[in-house]
Amino acid sequence: MKILSKSVAVGAIVAAVAGLTACGGTSGTTKPASGSWSDVVAAAEREGNVVLYSSQKPANLESLKRAFEAKYPRIHMQYVRGTDADLNPRVETENKTGKGTADVHMLTDTAWIQNAAQSGAYSSDLVGPDLRAPEYRPEVSVLHNRFALAGAAVFALGWNTAAVPGGLHDPRDILDSKYRGKIGITNPTGIAAYVDMYQYYEKTYGSDYWKRLAELAPRVYPSALGIAQALTSGEIAVTPSVQPLNTEVAAGAPVNWALPHSPFGTPWYSEVTKVAPHPNAAQVLADFMVTREGQVALNPGYAAALPDIPGAVALAQDLPAPDTANLTPEKVSQYSRAWSKRFQG
Repeated sequence: MKILSKSVAVGAIVAAVAGLTACGGTSGTTKPASGSWSDVVAAAEREGNVVLYSSQKPANLESLKRAFEAKYPRIHMQYVRGTDADLNPRVETENKTGKGTADVHMLTDTAWIQNAAQSGAYSSDLVGPDLRAPEYRPEVSVLHNRFALAGAAVFALGWNTAAVPGGLHDPRDILDSKYRGKIGITNPTGIAAYVDMYQYYEKTYGSDYWKRLAELAPRVYPSALGIAQALTSGEIAVTPSVQPLNTEVAAGAPVNWALPHSPFGTPWYSEVTKVAPHPNAAQVLADFMVTREGQVALNPGYAAALPDIPGAVALAQDLPAPDTANLTPEKVSQYSRAWSKRFQG
């Protein structure tokens, strides 16, 4: 079994954050504007910058950046991409020291989101008008006026078309000895969304699903993004869980994907951080993310937070809500240890 280290990804995150700091990401902190939304936008344009921390894939974040800057050309958007396990502790540290780099934080860790939304420890109240739009369904999409539903990752079956020309239909199709050593899975260690996904597969496809898959010596990757890249290169042939490969298929990569009959999804929520150095630009970005332009940019291949978004594969509000009781830090740690014993020996 091949285990791919997280060290490269973490190093990239540290370098990216350092680069933002060097470029003034944490300098020039201003105060939230009072008054109308137009006052907030004007203050945001004076700030001129906004930084997003997110676990979304880079292609979608680039699309969001282009759409945001097209609508707000006076505000330069930057982003740092990493897993929740990488970014959440960084947000906590920035909050503790009072030296923020992140203006908006987008994550899937349900227990972290619930605790932070209830406590208000890391978040500022949201003020954008689009967060109150009826079609956004704010009564179910906004948590304590601090976290806003931005979309949801939906996990699909994925395969390399050269290796598997007939495709896949069910996660149990992968439990075949012909795929030994050619299966890609994500490492759930410390990542609540992945732990939730593993538990969902056990409930849906058999309590012994992962035991049987472990016997086929899968390759382990730190994220679904790494799996998509490995499918494209042919390093692996199949995976039971990857983001819908719309971008890769459109680019002509030798891959394809399909949603199983009972797909798993995990929601992304966004917060404006309490120590945002650009608090007004943060509000503008958080609001833009739930507009139609923002959703079109952000959610190709994912579940959208608005209906009828081109390229979205589902509506985020319609996916089953995660069971936060089974996703506390203690239970995530417990499951991670059990997973490590099974897959890493």
